[in-house]
Amino acid sequence: MDRSILMEVCVDSVQSAISAQVAGAQRVELCDNLVEGGTTPSAGLIQLCRQHLFIGLHVLIRPRRGDFLYSGLEFEVMRHDILMAKQLGADGVVLGVLLPNGNIDVPRTQELINLARPMSVTFHRAFDLTPDPFKALDDLLYLQVDRLLTSGQQPTAPEGADLISALCQRAEENLAIMPGGGINEDNLTALLEKTGATEFHASAREFRESKMTFKREDVTMGGNPLTTEYGSMTASLPRITRLLDLARRT
Repeated sequence: MDRSILMEVCVDSVQSAISAQVAGAQRVELCDNLVEGGTTPSAGLIQLCRQHLFIGLHVLIRPRRGDFLYSGLEFEVMRHDILMAKQLGADGVVLGVLLPNGNIDVPRTQELINLARPMSVTFHRAFDLTPDPFKALDDLLYLQVDRLLTSGQQPTAPEGADLISALCQRAEENLAIMPGGGINEDNLTALLEKTGATEFHASAREFRESKMTFKREDVTMGGNPLTTEYGSMTASLPRITRLLDLARRT
């Protein structure tokens, strides 16, 4: 199949962003708090990534974990964070706002898009929590967002491949459909072939142990006693390289 595939890597640190760039990824989505699905990164993190990256840098705009029905104060935080990302040199933002009935909040999304331009705008997996994916897609086409990140309203993109394929066909060239969620070396090729997507989103992480020599494993900083403070999940250069190699062969 003669098409060029673009890889976006989801990262939560400067080092992970650099690893993604070195491996050949064309873009990163910069987040914080990935264990909660991602929230908006700090100004310092955005600025340092911008200084070290020549590839695309998209910033997640999500003020908290959980649903995508935001209060007036939370929405104001999103407005300020978009302006901050623009000022710090981001190429794009990633956002999503829903109504109580689960449909896309078109007026509020339009307001955020207007603030973001001329940056690129991706509507994220809030889409996967909407009741009617084709109505939601029509709303995004009306709003003229640049791309949609989706798992096809399933836990993983491979499981949602049928819907992703249908969305790609309906959107045509008007909006890029970017599969994301659970993509790995074992399922990428089949997913791209089935959907016809030309972009994909993956974290491709590995566990990296801390260099601390003194450790207190009996004390944790968060609410999950099964986690450790002495290591973290970071973008894996070898995994990203393998995914890109697979994408080039598709």
